[in-house]
Amino acid sequence: QVQLVESGGGLVQAGGSLRLSCAASGRISSINVMGWYRQAPGKQREMVATISNAGSTNYADSVKGRFTISRDNVETIVYLQMNSLKAEDTAVYYCNALKLVGGHYDYWGQGTQVTVSS
Repeated sequence: QVQLVESGGGLVQAGGSLRLSCAASGRISSINVMGWYRQAPGKQREMVATISNAGSTNYADSVKGRFTISRDNVETIVYLQMNSLKAEDTAVYYCNALKLVGGHYDYWGQGTQVTVSS
């Protein structure tokens, strides 16, 4: 199994910055993609950013140019640097790990709250 622990959430004013961290542990050798998703109250969970083992990144249109995802392959830690935060970024942010070798397996962290005040 894979365990994911997020940190770095909090309260910030619009225009400010936060950096989220996600540490993966357990059977992590076959993880192919890690990423961040978010869910606001009454809304569906949406992809924010992903990064593959090869370093390819993908971002939601709403965060392009403001958020940056990066990965430490030695420690298996993924970061999300969030700049120019907006009120609509307020959500619970979840770390995700995807394993594609030997099947299709998704792992999720507990989530960390990000609140942006206007």
